Amino acid sequence: MLLASAGLVWFVSGQPLIAAAYAGGLVALGAIGRVLIRTRTPAPVAEFAPPDWSVTQAAIERSDAAVSITDRAGRLVCANSRHEEWFGVATAPPRLAFDPGALERLDRAARAAWRDGEASAEGLEGGGVVDGANGRWRADVRRSGRGEDFLIWTLSPVIRSDAAAEAVRAIGGKLGKVLGEAGLQAAVVAPDGAILSANASFVQRATGDAAATLAGSSFVSHLRSDEADRIYFAREGRKGPALRLVHLPLFDPDTRAASDPANDPVAMILLESGVGEGESQAGIPQIEALLSRLPLGLAMCERDGRFLFANEAFLRAAGHDDRIAPPYPSDLVIREDKGALADAVRRYAQGSPAAGDMAVRLRTAPEDPVTLSIAGVRGLGEGAVLLSLKDSSEETRLKRQIAQATKMQAVGQLAGGVAHDFNNVLTAIIGFCDLMLLRHTPGDSDYDDIQQIRANSNRAASLTRQLLAFSRQQTLRPQVLQLPDVVSDVSQMLKRLLGERIALAVDHDRDLGAVRADKTQLEQVIVNLAVNARDAMIGKGDGAGTLKLATRRVTAAQVRKMKSDVLPVADYTALIVSDTGGGIPPENLGKIFEPFFTTKELGKGTGLGLSTVYGIVKQSGGFVFAESETAPAPHSGTTFSIYLPVHVEDQQERPAAAAATPAPAAWSGGGHVLLVEDEDTVRIVAERALVRAGFTVVAARDGEEGLERVQAGEAFDLVVSDVVMPVMDGPAMAREIRKLAPALPFLFMSGYAEEQLRREIDIPNMHFLPKPFSVAQIGEAVEGVLRRG
Repeated sequence: MLLASAGLVWFVSGQPLIAAAYAGGLVALGAIGRVLIRTRTPAPVAEFAPPDWSVTQAAIERSDAAVSITDRAGRLVCANSRHEEWFGVATAPPRLAFDPGALERLDRAARAAWRDGEASAEGLEGGGVVDGANGRWRADVRRSGRGEDFLIWTLSPVIRSDAAAEAVRAIGGKLGKVLGEAGLQAAVVAPDGAILSANASFVQRATGDAAATLAGSSFVSHLRSDEADRIYFAREGRKGPALRLVHLPLFDPDTRAASDPANDPVAMILLESGVGEGESQAGIPQIEALLSRLPLGLAMCERDGRFLFANEAFLRAAGHDDRIAPPYPSDLVIREDKGALADAVRRYAQGSPAAGDMAVRLRTAPEDPVTLSIAGVRGLGEGAVLLSLKDSSEETRLKRQIAQATKMQAVGQLAGGVAHDFNNVLTAIIGFCDLMLLRHTPGDSDYDDIQQIRANSNRAASLTRQLLAFSRQQTLRPQVLQLPDVVSDVSQMLKRLLGERIALAVDHDRDLGAVRADKTQLEQVIVNLAVNARDAMIGKGDGAGTLKLATRRVTAAQVRKMKSDVLPVADYTALIVSDTGGGIPPENLGKIFEPFFTTKELGKGTGLGLSTVYGIVKQSGGFVFAESETAPAPHSGTTFSIYLPVHVEDQQERPAAAAATPAPAAWSGGGHVLLVEDEDTVRIVAERALVRAGFTVVAARDGEEGLERVQAGEAFDLVVSDVVMPVMDGPAMAREIRKLAPALPFLFMSGYAEEQLRREIDIPNMHFLPKPFSVAQIGEAVEGVLRRG
């Protein structure tokens, strides 16, 4: 290369000297470079010895933790002896014998360590068993190595401290000696009263020998008390000083909420009280410890009326859920009862030991008086008055339910009686209107007025039917039916009632059991609930909403899970009616089924809609419940749940029922009828109606007169009689007449329910005509009885 380049220079320049100088310069530069390269010191090359894992294992050896090393492939390359002992070497972290949740946390820690260099995982359950660890672990992971291709795992057991065990060791060790030198006798006592450990000072005072062993003996066997409740060592008796007992429960503060205080050991520390022979002083702490374990609500006050302590049951009964007692008992009651309670506590504290009760009203429940028991005590040192208060919230709730049920029953009886008497008046008004209409034709000047009187009378009759429904004395025509069929029949009418802005949703369960009820009355129940729901949704503001009708199959097992005090365990078919209205206020929820109770404006409601629902459901053997949330709750609205028992047909009753129905007989018209009615107006209307229908009528004012007519030998084809009459009522008259004419049929007129009358009267060949009735209805009823023979 050198000669070629020199020749090229000579050829171009044509001067040999220039080419020779060029070649000499290149030779000189090459020599200098060579010298420089030879004199340069070479850089040292690092040489690594292969890894010695035995040295690594010695470096990671620990007695309190399992340490292991894994590579990129997750293989275990090294582990200390604790890891082999606790987890073995068959598997490597994170694939250890932990529960699924712990394994997932270990996987996340491994990924985080590869990414960030280190990670940790706590609360790991399972794995090896270590004393005190209870199967809980903590894992720390760190990335290491020349290429950072290894993970170092450190698994440490979480040791839970045992306060009781530590106290046993401490009292029997140096701490117990320190307490003994300070004049304190200490012992750790198990829940059953046995001594677990005691310091030398306690052993010396209890036995006279500091080297004796008291473990397992009864703590109280070493102590005695006198009539003033002063405590002494049993060995010393009154020759020794009186003692004060300090009671210190031993528990794990981390698990205190889940533990039972009755199962915790206690530390008992005895110190000399310094009370003389004539003084009365007892240890308040041990009394407080005793009363705190009792389920009764107990508290103790000083002579000045201040609370010394109150157990949880007392504070809970007083409505203090924060478990903090106020300074004085009078702070628990309303202002009107403060003076009386403070005087009572002061009187019992200063007087002779006695006990008594007083009624107070708590601030947390001012409407419900409770009984506070007060007792004066002596010999308890600072404690002078013992208070007892029982948690009567459940009892109060039951009393309210009973009072509500009693009130509803009384109102129902009153409503039934009023409706029955009113029906007699309406029967006379409707009957005379019918008789007048027979003489006045359409177009007559009086015809429209008579029609108005009759229409308003029928409206009043519907109100009495609602009262009878509430009092469960309404006439029902029960039949076996399916609730979805009833809902389907009434749905079209409901859509018209609800309007366009309220949606109707219907949902049915499968395999619903049949129920036995009056179809017409069940439709009335649905309509009443729908109208109330519509008014609630319109009154909410926007006028829109959804009414949902649902039928549900409720089995006996589901009822049993409800744990209801009202609903008996049986199979039911439920009708659920819910709306999205404004809801019912809590103060009105218990009154909605009472008659004439309404929150609507004057003239817009009678207050009988829900009372009618209640009566029809109860008379059908069912139950109705109301649940409501007032706006602006997220799911505000009202839900009515109606439970009707599933009907089980008795196969043996069907032939008997068929045989009891008389076959139709030939009837040529007319007949001799005995009419017995104590109300003059009703009797006149019924007599004129039957005479117009072609019957021969003999009227009687009461049951005795009717019986005399039959006893006189008159022959009658039928007896039409009222049920309730003075002196001799209808059923009593019927029984006497049947002795003379066994086959004579009876048609009873009454405003009470037919089923109720049949249960009370129980007379064969008896028929029923509900009041109020029209002229045409009594004629058709008598004709129907005579046609049936």
